[in-house]
Amino acid sequence: MSNEHRAPVVDLTADIAEAARVLSDATDVTLLAHVNPDADALGSALALGLVLHRRGVAVRVSFGAPDEVPETLRDLDVAGLLVPAAEVPAAPPVLVALDTGSVGRLGPLADRVSTAGVVVVLDHHVSNPRFGHVNVVDDEAEATAVVVLRLLDELGVELDEPVARCIYAGLVTDTRSFRHASSSTHEVAARLLAAGVDAEAVSRPLMDSHPFGYLGMLAKVLGRACLERDAAGGLGLVHAVVTLEDAAGLRPEEVESVVDLVRTASEAEVAAVLKELRPSHWSVSLRAVSRVDVREVAQLLGGGGHRLAAGFTATGPADRVLADLRTALTRTTTP
Repeated sequence: MSNEHRAPVVDLTADIAEAARVLSDATDVTLLAHVNPDADALGSALALGLVLHRRGVAVRVSFGAPDEVPETLRDLDVAGLLVPAAEVPAAPPVLVALDTGSVGRLGPLADRVSTAGVVVVLDHHVSNPRFGHVNVVDDEAEATAVVVLRLLDELGVELDEPVARCIYAGLVTDTRSFRHASSSTHEVAARLLAAGVDAEAVSRPLMDSHPFGYLGMLAKVLGRACLERDAAGGLGLVHAVVTLEDAAGLRPEEVESVVDLVRTASEAEVAAVLKELRPSHWSVSLRAVSRVDVREVAQLLGGGGHRLAAGFTATGPADRVLADLRTALTRTTTP
């Protein structure tokens, strides 16, 4: 069969073997996802954590913020491995950072990188500076869950449904329901389904189920959305703002999903959604169709991410944040 449409396979053989050695010898492991964890970050951590837990390792999975586990991800924790950030040891013997493109993305738990005995980094962000003692970073992988699966194979794990479900959650969300997936990634998905994963049962709560109040929030936010055809070097920018008032009573998952609707505007190459975290403090999600590297845009504004999906944080009035975004877009799209 032709390999023309397969994703390139990064040679991480030595790195994966070293990570497997560290984890095979460990008796106490702390696994950290990035702040505001998504399904890839938390699913990856819980999949690996569950395997280690079954081997008798003392395991805890956590993240720096927010205080609550996203409701849509709670069912992935079948063994009760999630703990509050306050219960993460000050100096973990072994620390695994997952789907975390930089130390800063660990938020309040970032200091554990310098106090841990051994740090293992499992990630797929091209901008990752390799801040661990052992770094397994595959920037060609569609999700960190794929990296974790390669590590599980190295550990000789036989996939069962609970572990496969965690991996599938990360894979289906980070590929936007396999819209951005190579043939090899589809083969991985088939393997997970064969292990017993119910694709609809996993996908629906993550991407297709919202409380009724979500519809009202969308009506207000999308009604204020703006299209700037001349922005981004003439490729077009569409943007929307979600204020604290708009998001009142809704889960973070609802607010995060707004960008997936804004990005559907066919006249714009780039989509941006400003989400108010507290008064005049914003988390900004960026998406691109194919021609603009929004990771470069985000990096100019202190953030990061992937070529077609990135973000940054900012303070001040929304109009000023948007002005800074336009400037960064101009810098990255002007020949």
